Amino acid sequence: MIVGIEGIIDKKEPTFIHLNVNGIIYQVDISINTSNSISENRVKLLVTQIIREDANILFGFLDINEKKMFDTLIKINGVGPKVAMATCSTFTPATFSRVVADKDVSLLKRVPGIGPKSASRILVELVDFIVDGGLDESAPSGMSDAVLALESLGFKKEHIRKALLGATGDTASLVKHGLKKLQRF
Repeated sequence: MIVGIEGIIDKKEPTFIHLNVNGIIYQVDISINTSNSISENRVKLLVTQIIREDANILFGFLDINEKKMFDTLIKINGVGPKVAMATCSTFTPATFSRVVADKDVSLLKRVPGIGPKSASRILVELVDFIVDGGLDESAPSGMSDAVLALESLGFKKEHIRKALLGATGDTASLVKHGLKKLQRF
């Protein structure tokens, strides 16, 4: 199983790159967000490899959270790699986490290939989706610790997400902030 690939870009399109790795050129499908983030000719990507009877496809990501988002989406019944990659192209992992937390069907329907039924199913199955670093990427360790602390007190993840949305600070201040907001739920 291929989990990463590094090489020189031979050809770059918005949804894929041809990566030259010591003379062997691989096609790696990428999201538009990843494509926009690639600024140099040499690139190192995290990879999800999907092997089928008729294909061996590599999906590449610069961001570990985007890879986790893709891997989580393809596990949902009825969501294939194309729809998962379209979702990664439409939303950043942090934005997608907010869409899931808010259960925003209308935003999710903007992704090509996702209709109302698919959007509802995705939101139900991804109720616990949080990117690494929790909801606020500027406070990665404190946020995840605060979420765990509030969960251990018996609060539901969806309420914790709403309470901590946009909050910053160390773990203790995040827990205090969360507790104040959770009293209203």
